[in-house]
Amino acid sequence: MSRMWAIVERELRRFRRSPILIVVSMIFPLVQLVILGYAFGGNVKHLRVAVVDQDHGLPAVKIRELAQAASAGARTIDLIDYADEGQAVNDLRNGRVNGVLTIPPEFSRRVLVKNQPRVALIEDNTDNVVAGALAGTLNSMLLAYNEPPTVARVPAKATLDVVEVYPYVPYIQYLLPGIVVMSIFMMVMIGGGIIFIDDKARGLHEGYLVTPISKLELIAGFNVSGTIKAVLAGCTIAIIGSIIAGVPSPLDPLRFLRLVVLIVVTAFALISMMFLIMVRVSDPLMPRAIFGVLNTVLYFPSGAVYPQQGFPDWMQVIAKVDPFTYAVHGFKSLLLKNTGIDAITGDLLYLVAFSAVAMTAATSLFKRTL
Repeated sequence: MSRMWAIVERELRRFRRSPILIVVSMIFPLVQLVILGYAFGGNVKHLRVAVVDQDHGLPAVKIRELAQAASAGARTIDLIDYADEGQAVNDLRNGRVNGVLTIPPEFSRRVLVKNQPRVALIEDNTDNVVAGALAGTLNSMLLAYNEPPTVARVPAKATLDVVEVYPYVPYIQYLLPGIVVMSIFMMVMIGGGIIFIDDKARGLHEGYLVTPISKLELIAGFNVSGTIKAVLAGCTIAIIGSIIAGVPSPLDPLRFLRLVVLIVVTAFALISMMFLIMVRVSDPLMPRAIFGVLNTVLYFPSGAVYPQQGFPDWMQVIAKVDPFTYAVHGFKSLLLKNTGIDAITGDLLYLVAFSAVAMTAATSLFKRTL
């Protein structure tokens, strides 16, 4: 144990001498949280809709009034009047408008005779988010248009009452658990096995090989030092990120204690995985080369950005074995739901088992040779 702690002390001293590295590793996840949280989580607004009224009857006027109400209320759409449908479609193709709402010439007559009155929405479907927002807004407008002037006192139609268990979760909060895991992973990338590869490149590892230190002590020393660094990063990002994202009661002692437990287990699992990947690597450029690949393969299938239920089958298989998946699920339970330790027991057990397997495999593959 004394030999292992000597390695831990050496690595922490070296880490302390790199303040810029520490600051960058802390700032990048926070920048990612703010930029991605607000870039993808907001409601689409001020979509330009060209209105071509070819009817001008009273029902058409009502359609336009409802569209103006939608424009003045949620500000999802901005209306632009066009006299020529061809010009409106041409502007749609050139990106000047996002959609064309056309009221055909026979619309009012069809309304009066109840003969399937229709309006048309021509949209640029190359952007699914914009197209979905436009269709949803105008469909809601038509639902209001089709409501009878008098509503029955006792409704005969079945309705759905939605009961939300938790307060509204904006996307920046939804993204926070993945950002905490990413901050731990970034610190893991600059610690543990990668440090040993740098020592190999500089010839410093020869000093370890002439000592009586065992393979397990050597690997455990690097892993524990890397875990300590990752825990410091994870705790810092969890607190600051919770404050930025507006998580309720971010400094609650019991919640923070549970977070620390999960951060420690996650950090050790990821550092063990990295040492296993790097145990036979000698080229110091290799870790930098595979960082982007690992980041993509581990981060995005974890459900940190998008629900796993939308993944194809082969990606769900990756998610099942991905340690990021269980870490992200645990942080979502603690940060977004403020659950107890029971909710993350399965995540902790998987991460502990993953760490044990990775450590055992890394120890067996490690060679005390030049």
